[in-house]
Amino acid sequence: MLLRLAGLIFLLCLAFPACAILDIEVTGAGEHQTPVAIAPFAGEDSLDQRITEIVANDLKRTGLFKLLETSGKKTSDIKAIDYSEWTKVEALAIGSIVKLPNDYLEVRFHLLDTVKKNELFGQAVSAKGTQIRAIAHRISDLIYFKLTESPGVFSTRIAYVNRQGKYNRLVVADSDGYGEQTLLASNQPIMSPAWSPDGETLAYVSFEQGRALVYAQSLSSRQRVLLASFPGSNSAPTWSPDGKQLAIVLTRDGSSQVYLVRADGSDHRRISSSDTIDTEPNFSPDGRSIIFTSDRGGSAQIYQMSANGGNVERLTFDGSNNFSPRYSPDGKSFVFTHFNEGIFHIAVQDFETRQVQILTPGGWEKKPSFAPNGKLVLFATEVRGRGILATVSSDGRVKEKMTPQQGDIREPTWGPFVKQ
Repeated sequence: MLLRLAGLIFLLCLAFPACAILDIEVTGAGEHQTPVAIAPFAGEDSLDQRITEIVANDLKRTGLFKLLETSGKKTSDIKAIDYSEWTKVEALAIGSIVKLPNDYLEVRFHLLDTVKKNELFGQAVSAKGTQIRAIAHRISDLIYFKLTESPGVFSTRIAYVNRQGKYNRLVVADSDGYGEQTLLASNQPIMSPAWSPDGETLAYVSFEQGRALVYAQSLSSRQRVLLASFPGSNSAPTWSPDGKQLAIVLTRDGSSQVYLVRADGSDHRRISSSDTIDTEPNFSPDGRSIIFTSDRGGSAQIYQMSANGGNVERLTFDGSNNFSPRYSPDGKSFVFTHFNEGIFHIAVQDFETRQVQILTPGGWEKKPSFAPNGKLVLFATEVRGRGILATVSSDGRVKEKMTPQQGDIREPTWGPFVKQ
């Protein structure tokens, strides 16, 4: 009966994905906030959701932009812009929306430099009317890139585990918490979700058979591959940059050690060698190295080795324990959980200088991962004993709490850039 109930809830989650399942609170700001305005787009009043509100919320969440009120001014004509009305902003977005046949929308928008009084860029985006949020996030990405010269991540997705009592769901959602979909529902624990490089597959650990097994599951077809089911524990999957293999952790030969396995679940090959615990591997962006957690030195610390094993080097020395390392997208640093004097922090360490920067004030802060542009770090924390998501900018200035409307959130990971 429990299995049937879990299956029914699973189907309901697929059929009726939630809208906003995270309440978002942003604190802090960048060193300089660029004042911008998003004027209401002509024609958006007829839509179920206002594109300009979504874009404004996207930009606000970064802490880099100060969104000014537009007093409802609507214009889609660049020639009609009176720049003297926009002296308090440095950039202004205007646009229009036209409904096309077969439930398609065409959104034309322009980003204007109100200081130099010229157009920064203009573009038309079209998609089905059901993809309003996707259109808005695409516009946000374009604006963010133009104003910061760094790719935006508003169109990316995140994955995490939502736990309600003994009931667990592996969830995929947009980066702002909308569009939630359940990939797996189980009355047993789900752990360590890991995105494939193309964003089409999630690897994870499931205890649905009574012990830890590693699976890879397609987000589109829902089909999955059993990657590891050896006696003992099978855990901690992570993908290689080319998507052809994964590093996983097995205890089949004794203690937890790092192995490589092909994406079809074949050819398991051990690459770490110690008498202690080696776990939580992560590939470097160039695929040549792996960082991992090991207690071979007497406490949990972070090490690096070549992707085929060997050349092991200890990287962390400060604090009681350091674990859950993840490379930055440019490979120049890594983020990790730093534990000292009973408090968990999110920290980042530079490979060249070995300098460590503590990014968060501390608490129950674990499982960090970089956004694909390297500007934000996603992690799990707690507020009043309840698991929530949080992000912090890579310089530690901007912080964001993302509280679920139901359940506790654990095991977050940020997905890769998606193909446009």
